Amino acid sequence: MHSNNSQSSNKPARSQHSIRLFDNNALEALSHVHPIVPLLLWSPLVAFLLYRNVHIYPHSMLEILGIALIAALSWTFTEYFLHRYIFHFIAHSSTVKNLVFTFHGVHHSAPLDKTRLVMPPAGALIFMGLFWLLFEAVLPASILGAFFAFFVASYLVYDYIHYAIHHFPMKNPVGRYLKAHHLQHHFKTPHRHYGVSSPLWDIILRTH
Repeated sequence: MHSNNSQSSNKPARSQHSIRLFDNNALEALSHVHPIVPLLLWSPLVAFLLYRNVHIYPHSMLEILGIALIAALSWTFTEYFLHRYIFHFIAHSSTVKNLVFTFHGVHHSAPLDKTRLVMPPAGALIFMGLFWLLFEAVLPASILGAFFAFFVASYLVYDYIHYAIHHFPMKNPVGRYLKAHHLQHHFKTPHRHYGVSSPLWDIILRTH
């Protein structure tokens, strides 16, 4: 990894082009991802978990909607927490600074890089594997599959809202609001406005 990439500051230098993260060509290639990849990777899992959960543990439509709502709400908090406390972690050692830059700082330095707007599969698989273990430990088996399916689906919604914010005009009122909210984070207040798919936790935790 290049050591000259510093942690993003309040006003980081920004590039319209892709920034190389790794000297190793294979690692560098893995740090780029086409935006369709998350959909191709996670959609089969979402469909399988929903199908399996519904057939093993039948739920009413109202129960399914309730699980979906709680899972989506859980994702919005997860998104906020990761963005605020992990991706904007205040590091002091050069190793951790480089790690933070690799995970998120590079996006602030090159916010229009289309190949770094959705999470690469390697990183996403690690995070989702950890979340599965967490939910498996605290949720009953009767709702685990459906909950995780809707949690992953909410992550996909987040990924594509984020991509659209940076590359589409977002003409409807909700889209315009989310775009303005996120671009405030990029260009005015990098330590506020952490929500991307929702401003809910920014409002609750007063980082709006």
